[in-house]
Amino acid sequence: MSGSSAASGAAPCRFAHYFVICGIDTETGLEPDELAALYQWLEADRQGRDPDTAATGENFEQSPLKRTFKSKVLARYPENVEWNPFDQDAVNMLCMPKGLSFRTQVDQRDPQFHSFIITKEDGSRTYGFVHTFYEEVTSPQICSAMQTLYQMHNAEHASANPTSSSSSSSSSMDSLASSLDEVDSPTSSSSSSTCRAAGGYDSSRDTLYVSKALCLITPMPFMHACRRFLSQLHRAVTAATAPPLPLESYVHNILYEVPLPAPGRSLKFHGVYEPIVCQRPGLGELPLADFPLAEAFSLLGVENLVQVFTCTLLEMQILLYSQDYQRLMTVAEGITTLLFPFQWQHVYVPILPASLLHFLDAPVPYLMGLQSKEGTDRSKLELPQEANLCFVDIDNHYIELPEDFPHFPNKTEFIQELNEVLLSFGMSAKTGAPPQTRSSPSSTPSTPGRERKTAALLQLEDDGRNGNLAGEELAVLELLQGNATLERLQALTKRTGVTVARVDALRAGVKAQGTDGQGGRTPAEEEELRNAKLNVQLREVFASRFTTMFADYEAFVIQSAPDLESWLTNREQMHNFDKASFLSDQPEPYLPFLSHFIETQMFATFIDNKIMSQWEEKEPLLRVFDTRIDKARLYNVRAPSLRSSSYQRCSILKESAHTIEQRLNKIDHTAIHPHLLDMKIGQGKYEQGFFPKLQADVLNTGPTNNKWSHRTMTTQRRKDRHRQQTEHLNLDNDLKEKYMQEARGLGKNLRQPKLSDLSPAVIAQTNWKFVEGLLKECRMKTKRMLVEKMGREAVELGHGEANITGLEENTLIASLCDLLERIWSHGLQVKQGKSALWSHLVHYQAREEKLEQQQAESPVPHVPERRKSDCSIALPAPRVSLIQDMRHIKNMSEIKTDVGRARAWIRLSLEKKVLSQHLKQLLSRQALTKKLYKRYAFLRCEEEKEQFLFHLLSLNAVDYFCFTSVFTTIMIPYRVVIIPIKKLSNAMTTSNPWVCVSGELGDSGIMQIPKNVLEMTFDCQNLGKLTTVQLGHDNAGLLAKWLVDCVMVRNEITGHTYKFPCGRWLGKGVDDGSLERVLIGELVLPSGEEDSGRGCRTPPLQRSPSQVRRISITSLSGRGPKPTSAQIQEAIGEAVNVIIKHFHKPEKERGNLTVLLCGENSLVAALEQFFHHGFKSARLFQKTVFVWDFVEKAVAYMESADQMGDLRETAEPLGMTCQSLCRYVNAINSTPRNIGKDGKFQLLVCLGARDRLLPQWLPLLVECPVILRMYEDTALLRDRATVNSLIAVLETLHDFSITLEASLVKGIDL
Repeated sequence: MSGSSAASGAAPCRFAHYFVICGIDTETGLEPDELAALYQWLEADRQGRDPDTAATGENFEQSPLKRTFKSKVLARYPENVEWNPFDQDAVNMLCMPKGLSFRTQVDQRDPQFHSFIITKEDGSRTYGFVHTFYEEVTSPQICSAMQTLYQMHNAEHASANPTSSSSSSSSSMDSLASSLDEVDSPTSSSSSSTCRAAGGYDSSRDTLYVSKALCLITPMPFMHACRRFLSQLHRAVTAATAPPLPLESYVHNILYEVPLPAPGRSLKFHGVYEPIVCQRPGLGELPLADFPLAEAFSLLGVENLVQVFTCTLLEMQILLYSQDYQRLMTVAEGITTLLFPFQWQHVYVPILPASLLHFLDAPVPYLMGLQSKEGTDRSKLELPQEANLCFVDIDNHYIELPEDFPHFPNKTEFIQELNEVLLSFGMSAKTGAPPQTRSSPSSTPSTPGRERKTAALLQLEDDGRNGNLAGEELAVLELLQGNATLERLQALTKRTGVTVARVDALRAGVKAQGTDGQGGRTPAEEEELRNAKLNVQLREVFASRFTTMFADYEAFVIQSAPDLESWLTNREQMHNFDKASFLSDQPEPYLPFLSHFIETQMFATFIDNKIMSQWEEKEPLLRVFDTRIDKARLYNVRAPSLRSSSYQRCSILKESAHTIEQRLNKIDHTAIHPHLLDMKIGQGKYEQGFFPKLQADVLNTGPTNNKWSHRTMTTQRRKDRHRQQTEHLNLDNDLKEKYMQEARGLGKNLRQPKLSDLSPAVIAQTNWKFVEGLLKECRMKTKRMLVEKMGREAVELGHGEANITGLEENTLIASLCDLLERIWSHGLQVKQGKSALWSHLVHYQAREEKLEQQQAESPVPHVPERRKSDCSIALPAPRVSLIQDMRHIKNMSEIKTDVGRARAWIRLSLEKKVLSQHLKQLLSRQALTKKLYKRYAFLRCEEEKEQFLFHLLSLNAVDYFCFTSVFTTIMIPYRVVIIPIKKLSNAMTTSNPWVCVSGELGDSGIMQIPKNVLEMTFDCQNLGKLTTVQLGHDNAGLLAKWLVDCVMVRNEITGHTYKFPCGRWLGKGVDDGSLERVLIGELVLPSGEEDSGRGCRTPPLQRSPSQVRRISITSLSGRGPKPTSAQIQEAIGEAVNVIIKHFHKPEKERGNLTVLLCGENSLVAALEQFFHHGFKSARLFQKTVFVWDFVEKAVAYMESADQMGDLRETAEPLGMTCQSLCRYVNAINSTPRNIGKDGKFQLLVCLGARDRLLPQWLPLLVECPVILRMYEDTALLRDRATVNSLIAVLETLHDFSITLEASLVKGIDL
């Protein structure tokens, strides 16, 4: 529920709900601020000092004027408003986030303005606007108390050694929680404060001032109007003459007689001295946002702001940092308004009071603002976690980004368009310093440079940015306008249809600055109008990006529930948006961003709202957004399939600005003027410079005869009824807000516990909520990762290759990495490095290595290792070692940062299916966990930790290749083992064997194997998933025969083992005379996977022992049942089918084509069976005949027939086909490779499939008279109908372009 809509809906139309005064309570006197003390306690606890010594309450180190004292809510009118109960602690804390501050006459005492926001449990928001000024202290008790404090302080200082104070003031406690002083007075820096520290405050000589705050609490953020009203009220107090009416009249007027403007209308009401105008957008317009966006843009610079905006969309943790509360608020509200039509769903605290700093520990996405103390450096700021943090230093105009996050689509054109809007208002687009994004671009994960560049360098950089220097614009324009030739040129270019946009923009900008006071408006009003127009135009540019990006989102919303009740009940089980189809419909460059974005909570809530809109009233933002999409569709009829990534500019900038101006020119409603009230005169006597005590009796009740208050009460009753009904629905299932209520629970704790009793128990309670939220999130994420994979697997059960590579998987894994980082940084004692997980791993490694060393030193009776019987030469099982994995990651020079290392480690563990096991091992060292984490940390909640590890264990059910497929350039050690069938056959070989391993990313090149050794290891750049092994020998010596069962190859980092079955001889004169074979690989499941419950995957179809695997079908002729003709035909159909399916998958998700062409049950295998049916192969006392012999004979016949001229009469194309077959067969026969006859047949089939010639060759072979000699009458090849149907099946492959792996076609010159 959005802030603006919630407030307008639930609250009657009163402009302001409360008027509040905060300041010093003279009754209770000076009270040190317990919250600040509590914060010191927390800080000491975090740094591991003894908290009790820190929490003495008063900090004698600091001079009394700089200490924090308790402020109180002195008065509020009315006492309470039923639809918006008053939250005294929150208001007090946010009006004076750092408590009272004292000044003397030598200090600066300018009034300050800031705003704040209170988010309620249901997500609705209330805004506060605060005017803080300094009032002279008249109470003698307080002056003498201050004097006493100074005397104590000076005495303390004289006795203590002077160094201690300096050291304590630099502690991070002070840097965060010292009082407002330095903020407001840049002049009273160290020099003046030191001289005062000597003399301090002397009541006889100095006047003491204390801060006081006037605050309006309103349902809608009419910032400008409130600011003007409060400053006029303050002016009335400081003016030399009394205001026209008592102050009560003005306060009563704004509380009870000024209504909220109706949607689409403007309203004028009266302050003390001049009228104030505000307006509210209509129902079809963007919702109200009164904070000046221009200021946010100029503070951060356009590019930085777009980056922070992207981080917000991807729900990272965003921390704003500035000395000025109003700046924090402006940037926070600015960014959240730009999210339209989405809404920030997580913790939102634009001003974080000092006492709530432990919230920075929150392991959830947040958007918070932290007030910086002047002179404290960013490096002193200890933040609990930075792996996923976007840090925005507003005052220094720079940002630090998380390591790798995708860019906003069309970022450059988008920034260009924003720059033009700013320029058209005469604002230089580049007022912010260049984005010192302290993170690497996403491609190279290098460490963010921490060094600040020298100022001169920065300026140079700024100048070179786009060459549009702020100050030069006017000069350029003057030059252009004064130059007749240029003017003529411009006129000419305009006539020919070329626009000189830049000059026009400059002209418009300068004009905009020059038209002050037009239409009788004051310069202030003019400024406000300009701001409003600029605001709306900037927001329109952002909104139009979403309108184009999500123009067709509705088509992918899954509406499956019959009614609201059943939808709410099953919300968690349901898919409500077809993510895969949506992404497949998007332009490629958008995918990295969109695939992350559609996983966020804000997108999920947006879709939920869409689904609920069929039963309930549409959520206001959604209504506006849908209307826009419909409108865009009317104007711009495009087929959804024609999505292009070309940039579409926003087309309604002019109209939107015009609407705003129209409303200001024609005021729709003027509120009642302030008037005398029925009250005792002379009580609030005017005293210049002091805000009087107002008469509560007249301010606590509004007029009863007000016609609009009646009207709204009835609608209010109706709303209440509706709310009770929906509450009745909501109470029994909080699924509607899903688990984000828990994350919002963080926000609740901001308001629910009375802030004065923010005891460690309350903090523990907050953290407990976090723990529950994290566990729930872990459950959702692992479930999502499983469903994604299993879904695809189920579809492909016919074929073992099941894997969603590509985008979706990467996004899910990245979000799992983020979650693990957040879990590991929750409740950290002391933060080290940017990645909490990696730092824990490093601690663990150091400990384990120390233990190993101790064990090595202490003598242990040596147990002789039992030697395995040598009968089986196989790969020894790899040792699963967490530390070994860490060493592999540390050796990867490509990864430069800790966050990167932690992510690589998580990916590697996932791929090896040991993530849960490793983390369990890491956490089993409880002493280490206790040392690193506080009691309330997630990792120390036993039960939750167990459940968490269990959820991660479920990920072992699927195969991920998320390490191999991402780190494609690293060197990987591979181990090859050759397993012969006869134990001694290798020892008998005299030849020199060689091997070449190929994978999806490349091959190892030919490597000689040392004689009589069956195992070797080699290092090679990542080959990806392995596909084939070429194995051969040089036929040297007398015993050049070799019977190989299979080859095993293992990736020593990921532990993936591939088996390449062979089961045949290599050697001249045996089997088919082959000296080299291409073996096709398959991934082997780790042993013991079935019983340990790790392999919940469907086991691969049971295979016969590998020797039998295609030992040339020829030699099998005598043994075992032969396949029937029906089975053979079915096998061919199936093989072709699988290849077609392969090409129908998205390119990134296809498996290995070689397996489908040459592996088991492949096209080659099926055709081999076809050709073998009825083949007269085994002759008595003669050597075996192979299918290839038939092909060679047929070709020989064709060539001789061709020479004799028999083929001349045949049609031309047939002659061509004949030649092509002969050419291919001869090329295969003349290859330098020593492949056997079955290998040659395999090659012919593969080349024929690639070049779409197979169906043309078949008839030639069938027509050839040789067939009569070599085939029985019943052979399939001699059955006309069967051959024709085979041709038809093979022709279906012509639609696809088949590319053959290099290892198959090496040495073939065609």
